[in-house]
Amino acid sequence: MSLQTRAIPVLSDNYSWLLRDTATGCTAIVDPGEAAPIEAVLEETGGRLDLILLTHHHADHVGGTDALRARYNARVAGPASEQARMPALDIPLHDKDTLAVGQSEGQVLAVPGHTLGHISYYFADPPTLFCGDTLFSLGCGRLFEGTAEQLFTSLKRFAPLPDETLVCCGHEYTEGNCAFALHAEPDNAALKARIADVKRLRAAGQATVPSTLGEERATNPFLRAPDVPTLARLRREKDTF
Repeated sequence: MSLQTRAIPVLSDNYSWLLRDTATGCTAIVDPGEAAPIEAVLEETGGRLDLILLTHHHADHVGGTDALRARYNARVAGPASEQARMPALDIPLHDKDTLAVGQSEGQVLAVPGHTLGHISYYFADPPTLFCGDTLFSLGCGRLFEGTAEQLFTSLKRFAPLPDETLVCCGHEYTEGNCAFALHAEPDNAALKARIADVKRLRAAGQATVPSTLGEERATNPFLRAPDVPTLARLRREKDTF
């Protein structure tokens, strides 16, 4: 296993993700919504930060970028198309680009919908997807800028990835997503079992992420939507649920 991943809670319900390549010690952070909690973890674990990986321009995902860059002299990578709306990028990224964290190679996937330039990062060893606000545990991101058709296409980008892929999303929304998921699929036995697990985890003060793509494929109504009209309807219903 060459890439270690750790969730760092930031702000009210965001997660930033710490990545460390075990072969080299190269360290990256995905979506630093604020600097202080990340700095605390970095200082506990060697005080090294080489890369900052951004998925989209929203402030709760980029707010700590400049402070971390200044303190650790880290390079910043993110979607080239959103450069004007986020901290300066040292490595502007496009769909199908690759990005190395030490000896761990990540693939860039363009996943517009939540924002027009949103990207995800996929690392194969072990299979890990950093999907920002495109896909959540039992949910998906609101369509702030893109269309349901774009989001449907974006979610299909994850189809080739293995079931054991860790879904490292941007928020702790799972418990809140349970009720709507059950409303959408009231007869889904796998979903009912998962909801019970989620409630146990949250009652114990534990995180519900990362989930796996296999779990999401079995229980997430948005990922399970068979076509664009269904996804559009689900997203509209969820917005006012």
